[in-house]
Amino acid sequence: MSAPHDRRPARDRATSRRRRGQRGSAVVDFVLVLAVVLPLVLGILQLALTLFVRNTLASAASDGARYGAVVGRGPEDARARTVSQASSVVSGRFADDVSADVVSVDGAPTVVVTVRAEVPALGIGGPAVAFEVSGSAVQETEQ
Repeated sequence: MSAPHDRRPARDRATSRRRRGQRGSAVVDFVLVLAVVLPLVLGILQLALTLFVRNTLASAASDGARYGAVVGRGPEDARARTVSQASSVVSGRFADDVSADVVSVDGAPTVVVTVRAEVPALGIGGPAVAFEVSGSAVQETEQ
């Protein structure tokens, strides 16, 4: 039998007891979901950053090679252009290891610019992901 001061139907009293038993469960659910979702989101952001730096350096290397392949310019001009392009978009530390050479590809002199860089895999610190990108262009000749 119910208490004399509680005039609610038995069904409402049972629902009220269930609700009281679940108080605070939303916080626990949020923490459990956050523990899975947060590392996933941070990993996607880090992958995006790494790909952005890689693609930027590849574009700068290609642009530098095309610039250095023009008549009257050489590998040193290509290297300087690549460093300038990369430094204007991403941090200059990614453009520290840039090399440019003239090599023969199928008998044609070709300017090849190579950029080697490391992007921290875990944000600011931690192990780094190293990669190498290059760009090339056939060197123009005077006629």
